[in-house]
Amino acid sequence: MGWFVAQLIKTILDIWLTKSFHPERLTGSGGMPSSHSATVCALATSVFLINGVGSFEFAMAVFFAIVVMHDASGVRMETGKQAAILNEMMETFSKMYENAKFEQSLKELVGHTPVQVFVGAILGIAIGFAVNSFY
Repeated sequence: MGWFVAQLIKTILDIWLTKSFHPERLTGSGGMPSSHSATVCALATSVFLINGVGSFEFAMAVFFAIVVMHDASGVRMETGKQAAILNEMMETFSKMYENAKFEQSLKELVGHTPVQVFVGAILGIAIGFAVNSFY
């Protein structure tokens, strides 16, 4: 549920900002809010509500959430920055040399800013509480 709601919000924000629909936003990574953070924080919140703060399952869910959110804002963000530089280089080479044709550009929107991760985490915690209120 955390992933689905985050992707839906991300798509709606993209439509509002760009005034056009990009289907890849429904499943794509990167952007506001972080669906990675929303998913793992909804999981950790649900495990907390079901098993309690002192449980082994909660400890594992929190550890998993920390690793995923760190990766989303660290490694994946840097990968996106590197992709942007490589895409610029490919465009420059294509202009300089007629024979230098590149089939496709690299995906640049793969990571998250710390704010996107934080908003995704808050969204995930809220979804965890909301979904568990039905049980």
